[in-house]
Amino acid sequence: MPKAKYKEHRIGDRELSPESLMMGYGYDPMLSEGAAKCPIFQTSTFVFPNAEAGKAYFQLAYGLREASPGEEFGLIYSRLNNPDLEILEDRLALWDGAAAGAVFASGMAAIATALFAYLRPGDALVFSEPLYGGTEHFIRHVLPEFGITPVGFMAGQALADVADDVRARVGAHRTPVVYIETPANPTNAMIDIAALAAVARTLEGNGARPVLMVDNTFLGPLWQHPLKHGADLVIYSATKFIGGHSDLVAGAVLGSSEAMAPVRALRTFMGTMADAWTGWLLMRSMETLKMRMTAMMKNARYCADFLNDHPKVRRVHYLGLLGEDDPQFATYRKQCMGPGSLIAFEVEGGEEAAFRFLNALKLVKLAVSLGGTESLAEHPGSMTHADVPPDEQVRMGITSGLVRLSVGVEHYEDLIADLGQALDAV
Repeated sequence: MPKAKYKEHRIGDRELSPESLMMGYGYDPMLSEGAAKCPIFQTSTFVFPNAEAGKAYFQLAYGLREASPGEEFGLIYSRLNNPDLEILEDRLALWDGAAAGAVFASGMAAIATALFAYLRPGDALVFSEPLYGGTEHFIRHVLPEFGITPVGFMAGQALADVADDVRARVGAHRTPVVYIETPANPTNAMIDIAALAAVARTLEGNGARPVLMVDNTFLGPLWQHPLKHGADLVIYSATKFIGGHSDLVAGAVLGSSEAMAPVRALRTFMGTMADAWTGWLLMRSMETLKMRMTAMMKNARYCADFLNDHPKVRRVHYLGLLGEDDPQFATYRKQCMGPGSLIAFEVEGGEEAAFRFLNALKLVKLAVSLGGTESLAEHPGSMTHADVPPDEQVRMGITSGLVRLSVGVEHYEDLIADLGQALDAV
């Protein structure tokens, strides 16, 4: 069977690194006519070897019995399982040290499925602010229609200063989920994951152990590993760094087998999984993930230094510029392996000046999204976070002059030249 797992982690005593395992982990070429790369299993359904096998497969799929030692789920239907997605999920889990994963048709499909897997009418959802605009809208405007109360707190604040207020606003509500994005989109504000996990446990008395979900899209699977700091689930818009070429839309959720079980079950019946072609494209992209993200981070450091010294830039929000006197520095050093490639900076002169800058860019593209090989810039206040009321934007640190820059793999001197001439137009 092509889906059979081939999971060799070691060469002798050496534990292989994820970037090496991306080339073949979970796949045996001899089960697919010797194809060096996993084929695209572009099929909706799979033929059973016999009726008894079909019965056995469905018993496992619907939880009617426990799997026997060494028994794996048989292929049934691509809404339930597909070789491309299974191999992709095995490889993706390696970066975060997760036991299980699930890939989705979009980042929002991943977020919505994960939240609906745990939330019920009457619950409260504790979440950090700001979030990606789509997530913010879903939490504030969609979930309340299902009887779920959103309880937000600001990223970047000391948790000791907000914990009592959060507990007071939660009240007697059952609180099965704490959802955060760190670094925050678009401000790069940090949240101490381990400290928040401890705060979340104080909400357990409301009738549920909160599941801590962390959107790790900004730092991708390389520069931060939330599961190692107390998170239960890590969530990605796989469109971004994991896909990394701005040519697909996908999402992913990873965690322990126990935490993933309700998410995977709901994905089956909501049909929010990715398709085989997207799975194949993601596998292709993951082979170069470390190279791309490393090159982008190096470029971002040069760009951040340039912007930080420019007289028309009021402030630069970049993790690589955090000083030891910054209250977020300790959190950054504790839970991040690198500052990533996302920069937010405030142009002097507000929205008009920010628009002049954006309109003058030549190499950097004016577009939303991030984590692609090309550099992208956008205006959060009027674009990705346009749904957030103006007074809320100010409270979250989304100023009228704020620009979000996703740095790509171009030559850093060319990027600096483009940023410089665009700032000249302000």
